[in-house]
Amino acid sequence: MDKHIENHLRQEFHHFILDQDHPCIMARTMFKLDTFKLKAYPAMGSAQTTDKLLDDLENYLDNYDFSSTEFYSFIAAFPEMNIQTEVEYEQLLWKQLQQLHLKDDKDWDPDVSSDPDAPDFSFSLLGKAFYIVGMHPKSSRLARRSPVPCIVFNLHWQFEQLREMGTYQRIRDTIRERDKERNGSVNPMLSDFGTSSEARQYSGRQVPGAWQCPFYRKQLEAENE
Repeated sequence: MDKHIENHLRQEFHHFILDQDHPCIMARTMFKLDTFKLKAYPAMGSAQTTDKLLDDLENYLDNYDFSSTEFYSFIAAFPEMNIQTEVEYEQLLWKQLQQLHLKDDKDWDPDVSSDPDAPDFSFSLLGKAFYIVGMHPKSSRLARRSPVPCIVFNLHWQFEQLREMGTYQRIRDTIRERDKERNGSVNPMLSDFGTSSEARQYSGRQVPGAWQCPFYRKQLEAENE
């Protein structure tokens, strides 16, 4: 999309994260240090978007400094989309993730499960696991109520780095306390990796216990033949 549009979006997200005192201190640090990549796309889940987004994610990974301890996330924004409900966004989010997976020719990250029901599931693209954060203007959670619909791709590796540094629990607790102060409660969907599937957290919607993730891994079909 036009660079002017992306520059405007950066300003909008800057206001959302910094000026509105977003509860995620990691997001605030990224926006203060400008350690994020933001790209704009047309319709979520379209073939055009999927091809471009996968190329951009590959470029993001090629330029990622894995020797750094700084968070550096990728934000895919969809300024032309008019999302009306949390369920609509959730369906489009998983449609987009499924389309990306079908186009991806790399193996699943061996450090995480590809089963969306497994407690150690994390979404894998281009051989790397990502923790997905879905955000849109109609979210019931203030922290997820972004200026335009977007998908934030956070490398799972970054959270493992925080654990190795011994700072993960402190940062996690600070974020949850800040979220509670802003929203009146901690997001009921949040859980630590390995305790329940993070797939339930991706859209930001409070899903019921019987919720079934609509994602399927294409490689499983070939492996079972």
